[in-house]
Amino acid sequence: MVPLDYLLNFIHEDAPFGDVTSDSVIPDISCRAVIRAEQDGVAAGLEEAAALFSHFGVWVRQDTRDGAPVKNGTVLLSLDGPAKGILLVERTALNIIGRMSGIATQTRVLAEIVRAENPRCRVAGTRKTAPGLRVLDKKAISLGGGDPHRSSLSDGVLLKDNHLLLVPVAEAVKKAKEASAYRKIEVEVESADDALIAARAGADILLFDNMTPTRVTSTLYTLESAGLRGNVLIELSGGITAETIREYARTGADLISLGALTHTVKNFSVTLEILT
Repeated sequence: MVPLDYLLNFIHEDAPFGDVTSDSVIPDISCRAVIRAEQDGVAAGLEEAAALFSHFGVWVRQDTRDGAPVKNGTVLLSLDGPAKGILLVERTALNIIGRMSGIATQTRVLAEIVRAENPRCRVAGTRKTAPGLRVLDKKAISLGGGDPHRSSLSDGVLLKDNHLLLVPVAEAVKKAKEASAYRKIEVEVESADDALIAARAGADILLFDNMTPTRVTSTLYTLESAGLRGNVLIELSGGITAETIREYARTGADLISLGALTHTVKNFSVTLEILT
């Protein structure tokens, strides 16, 4: 689970000087409540929500595990404790669950489409996350059955087009390998010629950027003909959608990364009900 201090920042954002509504009208009473799913999908963020409620003195039972498929109406969390604590955390908890479950649900849908076409291929995220929410976004991808990819610029070497405009591919790969023997070297390529140069330079992963499925297939054939396909993992990225991902999976790539998993999130609908 992510650190509690990180989660408490969200409460401070929502109630920097307390919850003036509840503090004004709600007496010091206890109540029970449940958080329910309002659609089918994959649950995520329950552990984080439970930690916040617990911090404010609420007893929590996690009725559903993170990463589990759920139906509309499924009880995700049961709560019992101070009414003011429940109301204080309510919106932040629902926001966390809604965003993370939305990401996990979309990831699961796409991962299942890809695996049906290519069982070796994995769906991955990118660094196109909401600032300040990356740790939650990446965890949600994992819960949905995807690969979180790099967590940060400190996490791995990815030589992209702007790097390669400043330093030639072969030199960039050589320098990256000299800097550390413990990191894989990934290189973004846009053509079959680029792919050959990067593979011969010793890249571990080739990122085929903004290629059509037809160009992906022909570039893979070029690598195979040169005896280099077995030396590298192939990642596809750039403009891939739910409508086109099946065709990309059929190319035989190893990874498909989609910024849309985290930069275009469809919130998963959840609600908190006070039980009387």
